[in-house]
Amino acid sequence: MKEGWEIKKLGQVLKVQNGYAFNSKLFSFETGTPLIRIRDIKNGIRTETKFNGPYDKKYEVKAGDFLIGMDGEFGCHEWKGDIALLNQRVCRLQEFSNKLHPRFLFYGINKYLKAIEDVTAYATVKHISSKQIEAIEIPLPPIPEQQRIVSILDEAFAAIAKAKANAEQNLKNAKELFESYLQEVFENGDWERKTIEVVCDEIFAGGDAPKNNYSLEPKENHNIPIYANAVKNRGLYGYTDFARVTKPCVTIAARGSGTGHTEFRNESFLPIVRLIVCIPDRKQISTEFLKYTIDNLVIQRSGSAIPQLTVPMIKDYLIPVPPVAEQKEIIEKAENLRAETQKLEALYQKKIADLEELKKSILQKAFSGALTGREVEV
Repeated sequence: MKEGWEIKKLGQVLKVQNGYAFNSKLFSFETGTPLIRIRDIKNGIRTETKFNGPYDKKYEVKAGDFLIGMDGEFGCHEWKGDIALLNQRVCRLQEFSNKLHPRFLFYGINKYLKAIEDVTAYATVKHISSKQIEAIEIPLPPIPEQQRIVSILDEAFAAIAKAKANAEQNLKNAKELFESYLQEVFENGDWERKTIEVVCDEIFAGGDAPKNNYSLEPKENHNIPIYANAVKNRGLYGYTDFARVTKPCVTIAARGSGTGHTEFRNESFLPIVRLIVCIPDRKQISTEFLKYTIDNLVIQRSGSAIPQLTVPMIKDYLIPVPPVAEQKEIIEKAENLRAETQKLEALYQKKIADLEELKKSILQKAFSGALTGREVEV
């Protein structure tokens, strides 16, 4: 620690105010005073819930107040919204000593909260108490040095936030480039349109998961993958010894958070829990082109509340069906574009990750007394 700095417990330089257990019978989504619950802290601007009843003004939260969620993830966030109420299991840092600049603490406290979170045992959700927060020890330089550090961090973090927003927008644009190409191809192509049922040899849904004859890892007698409705790990559920599908196909997640997600599968496998399987008639349509057409249908209905898909629904969808040779050309162009957009996505994802690491590095320097001011260049 740098000479001239001292160590103080938070309880010596501020007060931690716990939230109040407001009567849930008076909660409303329509009218009342905004009520800050743990789920609202990261957003920092608006709340999902309002309170319609009398309250003590000491629980009013104003823009610029620093709040900590006391369950789940322990993090300090600045409230930037209108006046709201401090609900239970949310605490506020207040009554700062003249030895502590509030924003100096704001920039430094999350490191210590994360350390507490990492060692906190839990059954379902982790909890932190106001006493634990008050017991956190932080390094305190003289106030002029705190002000200098805060000024540098404000400038550096604003520059990082701007750079990150640009990178995130570029990442979004890269992802949309491929999708917009597909939409343009399918919307502008003057091709015959057929139902998916007409261009497929088979369309069916997976059955129940095997109860005994399977393993989570591939084995000599269990080497056929089992796929379910999921996005993660391509929906892999486990392995068994028999396959229901032995031809190239497209699968569609029929329920759950990944409803509409498609996978091209060129292996024998067992589909389960209503995973929809489309085996194309390859004289009419290639498996790859079928996937792209179904993906385009999903893109067009994104945001709609379809709780689940069924085989009859899939059979009835109309899709464009160009000649097989033209399908091949479209696929080649699409795959080349996908490769380029994936390179761009990787580039922007790395940029975003690097910016997060830069924030950590700057904070480390700030609270070890090594901040120079040149860090604002992003």
